[in-house]
Amino acid sequence: METNLALVLLLSPFVGFLFNIFFGKKVSRNVSGAIGTLTVVVSFLLTLCFFAQLNQNGKPFEISLFDWIQVSNFKLDFGILLDQLSLLWLLFVTGIGSLIHLYSISYMHDDENMHKFFAYLNLFVFFMITLVVGSNLLVMFIGWEGVGLCSYLLIGFWYKNQPYNDAAKKAFIMNRIGDLGFLIGMFIIGAMFSSLNYNEIKTALTAGNADSALLGLAALCLFIGACGKSAQLPLYTWLPDAMAGPTPVSALIHAATMVTAGIFMVTRMNFLFDLTPDIQQIIAIVGAATALVAASIGLLQNDIKKVLAYSTVSQLGLMFLALGLGAYTVAVFHVITHAFFKACLFLGSGSVIHGLHGEQDMRKMGGLRKAMPITFWTMMISTLAIAGIFPFAGFWSKDEILMVAFEHNKVLWVVASIASIMTAFYMFRLMYLTFFKEFRGTEEQKHHLHESPSLITIPLVILAVLAVIGGAINLPGSMWLNHFLEPILAGKHEAHHLGTQEFMLMGIALAGAIVGIIWANAKYIKGGFVPKEDAEISGFNKTVYNKYYVDEFYTFLIVKPINGLANFFRTTLEPALGKVVFSFGTLANGIGTQGKKLHNGNIGLYLFVFVIGICAIITYLFIAQ
Repeated sequence: METNLALVLLLSPFVGFLFNIFFGKKVSRNVSGAIGTLTVVVSFLLTLCFFAQLNQNGKPFEISLFDWIQVSNFKLDFGILLDQLSLLWLLFVTGIGSLIHLYSISYMHDDENMHKFFAYLNLFVFFMITLVVGSNLLVMFIGWEGVGLCSYLLIGFWYKNQPYNDAAKKAFIMNRIGDLGFLIGMFIIGAMFSSLNYNEIKTALTAGNADSALLGLAALCLFIGACGKSAQLPLYTWLPDAMAGPTPVSALIHAATMVTAGIFMVTRMNFLFDLTPDIQQIIAIVGAATALVAASIGLLQNDIKKVLAYSTVSQLGLMFLALGLGAYTVAVFHVITHAFFKACLFLGSGSVIHGLHGEQDMRKMGGLRKAMPITFWTMMISTLAIAGIFPFAGFWSKDEILMVAFEHNKVLWVVASIASIMTAFYMFRLMYLTFFKEFRGTEEQKHHLHESPSLITIPLVILAVLAVIGGAINLPGSMWLNHFLEPILAGKHEAHHLGTQEFMLMGIALAGAIVGIIWANAKYIKGGFVPKEDAEISGFNKTVYNKYYVDEFYTFLIVKPINGLANFFRTTLEPALGKVVFSFGTLANGIGTQGKKLHNGNIGLYLFVFVIGICAIITYLFIAQ
């Protein structure tokens, strides 16, 4: 029974994909969207069932579906593991995924390829579930590659726009770089332990006879894979460009699914990373640097979705900072709260874009809070959460990360705190430019301003409520999340008990967030500042606005040399090799032409050659004797 239910949980979104890809065009758009949404809801409900059962008996579900690979002493099965970590991840993957599907029914209703969009969304969720429930690294890798493929399909969904195609290719290629690291890490682990099963690897590591150098290399390679999927330095530039896809795609990729895959993988392999402290230090430094760099870029972006994109990169950096410091539970806590408020923010931005008929530049917005009150209040709640204002969900999870950083490394704490202050500033900058003062768009846009339909606002309200109460899962004193994940992360993180130091750090974090808000208020509300046009930006602001020219650096260092080499092969080397190859054909043809002259049909010539040949043979026989 459990096996059947687990298979339904896994395959339900895949059934939705098959229906929409083969029959979606033959049914109405509402039916296509309803089927796509219902299949994800089924997975969510089954996740709740398994979650309740696990809470009751505390026993994880490990299901081996079939023997998969057996080469020499290496054996691997295709298995499903539903334990505390995977079920927790499935709750927000399928739960928020269901809300995003519901939202998409209205948002994508006028698109002629709506059935294809829902097919891709369903396939995306299917591969994300596969990634999470796999009992070994290879099953995880199938889901890992699957979400990469689906991100390519979804980011470039509006394929008639060439920049969108370029963004899709960029995401696909940059993820392949990280995936190569993941593969090499898997190969090393497979060679060391003759298995890729999590429990078997953990058992072997517990025995304590593994080569520490190889372990470190494997951990580093896995982290490179996580950098690609979760957009950490230096493989982060694909994520802001992924905003080319429809807004529900942005919410799905940035909030609860693809970008959290790297966090999930590192947390799942915690027993490996705990044995490689040098790699953990690298993870912490990369995470802190990513949080600061991305937050600084977000300060000056004018595209509402780009601001949220760099916010996502920055928040992911904070999660990796926690992972690098060994606080896996804290990282998971922030993943969950971030999923709530960031999904709400992205869907809210989609509501704004929907109301403005495609406009994304905040310089052409303003004054929308009266026309779109539900969108405004839900986004304001989520903005307070991401800024770390008490008592919203983001306050508790971000505060935990800062506390851990303070205990382990004061420099990283300072970096993370600065990034958090920047977060409060640019998020309230977004709110002020979008919803306050006077409307700066066209008269036609102003005339058509309206609140979005209920299918768009209902998910916003649900996510806003979760952004308020989501921190309750790990409040100081109760620490439900710590206790729940203890079988997976036993003894990996001690709960913070509120004392003088903790209250001081909470006060500093809250004060920093308030400083960021006051800073944004003074500049954009009281000061009435409106961001300049692109051509008017100068100095260091121009460098930050252009994302520190990292993309241009990559183009100069990597893209142009590869293109130049390819052009050399195409224009010079390939024609030269072609001439060499064709010369063999010319030679053979010339020899054949000369040979044809001997076959001229002259009987006398043939007899003469025959006699000469016979004489030569007889002469040879006499001489040989």
